[in-house]
Parts: sequence; C-alpha cells; structure tokens
Amino acid sequence: MDRSALADFLRRHREALRPEDVGLPEGARRRAPGLRREEVASLALMSTDYYTRLEQRRGPQPSEQMLTTLARALRLTGDERAYLFRVAGRNAPETFTGSAHVAPALLRVLDRLDDTPALILSNLGETLVANRMAQALLGDRSGYTGLARSEIYRWFTDPENERRLYPEDDRPRQSRAMVAGLRAAYGTMGPKSRAGELVRALQKASPEFAGIWDRHEVARRFEDHKILIHPQLGPIELDCQVLFTEDQSQTLLVLTAPPRSEGDEKLKLLAVVGHERFTV
Repeated sequence: MDRSALADFLRRHREALRPEDVGLPEGARRRAPGLRREEVASLALMSTDYYTRLEQRRGPQPSEQMLTTLARALRLTGDERAYLFRVAGRNAPETFTGSAHVAPALLRVLDRLDDTPALILSNLGETLVANRMAQALLGDRSGYTGLARSEIYRWFTDPENERRLYPEDDRPRQSRAMVAGLRAAYGTMGPKSRAGELVRALQKASPEFAGIWDRHEVARRFEDHKILIHPQLGPIELDCQVLFTEDQSQTLLVLTAPPRSEGDEKLKLLAVVGHERFTV
C-alpha cells in the first residue's frame, strides 16, 4: 500500500469535484475548492474520521468494498478506479464484471433526479445506486449480499416477499422478462462468469426458473408502463424510461407519472412521507 500516493490521489479528486457534480446543494461560499471531507465520507458510507486518516497518510489499508464506495463517491473513471485499487495495495477488479463500477455518466444523471424514483441496475438485476424516492417506493435494497443482491435471484427464491410489488396478473410477464434479461447477460459474460453462477444456482433452486430458462428467450426488456404496489399508497401507475451504458452492462431506470395524474399525486405524497409508515 502506497499511503502517500493514495492520500494525494484522494485529495486531488475530492478538490476537483463540486457539490453539484454529486447531487449536493452548493450552499454557502466555500473557503476551499471541491468537496469537504465529510461530504466524501458521507457519499462513501464511511466515517469522516476514517476518510480523514486516509488523506493524512495514516489510515489502515482500505478493503475492496471501501475502495469501491470511494471510487463511486469520487465519480472515478474505470482507469482511475483501477489505479485507486493498485495504490491501496489491492488487485484491481476485472474491467467487466457487470456491477463492479457504476458508470459515471449514469451517476451524473441520477444525481440530478431527486423528485422521482430513479436507480441504477447491473445487468444481473443488482441495485447499484438508488435515490431517496426509489428507496421509498421500492424499499432499501442495499443490505443484500451474495447472490441475493440480484433481484432475479430473490424473485425466484423468495417470491412471497419479492413479488408483492407487482400485481398478481403481471407476475408471469415479469418472470419471463427477468429470465430473458439474464439470458442476455449470460451470453455476454459467459458460463464461467457471475451470470453463469447465478443461472446454475437458480436452476437448482427454482423449477419455475428452470422451465422459463429452457425457452431460450433473450432480451433486455423493461415494460414502458408499470403498476407498482406500495404497502401504504397502494397501486401506483408509472411510466418507465431507461438509459443503458454502451456495453449494456448497466441501466438507469427512471419512474415517472403524467402531470396531474393519480400516479403523479401519489409520487408527490411519497416524496413528503419518505420511508415513514402512515395510513391511507
């Protein structure tokens, strides 16, 4: 681990960012350029003291998970992320893993969306980043680990909980769309990849998945109109817009409703109450 190189790299990239670059309000005039240390620490889900020690060349060696969140917080490119791993004494992840690094271009768009649900998904159905509105609508998905990080895995192994978000008559279509998307990722990543691992696990765990997989349907499909069921607000009709990275490995999913529609009114209510429990 090269503490000096790591500290200088973090400081320079922190100073090069402006609050609006990461979706933060500019606030009062700043005495120093760039983000504050506490802002980077908050974005990277770590303590300010921990981050400060890294910049002061006296911190412990960061874990791969810590480096991943730092790279995301500082909006690093793929090459910059690989360098960060190397100076921290860690092996840089492979260039293409499906979810190792959130595309900076998608993050820049997500940073500017705060009044409607938006999230970035990997091609394996993993929620990489979600804004406050998406968490209020869909729930916090950040606590899952292993294969359960994939909504495809949860859909077929924990249907009682995972499928409550969708009307019952829409669930068969959703099952086929998820498997078709996984088939597309499998074709790109190969049988020895994480996509292959996910397929093999689901073939053993779910006869339903195995049956749909055998249809060999391939597509990256997102229905352009959805009805999602919120536990307090009930059904919400939403339009779905998607933006893919060039290699199709990540997707920005934005959910909106027409102005003055019932769905629009429910989104406004959702923005006010957030995660609070209430009665309707």
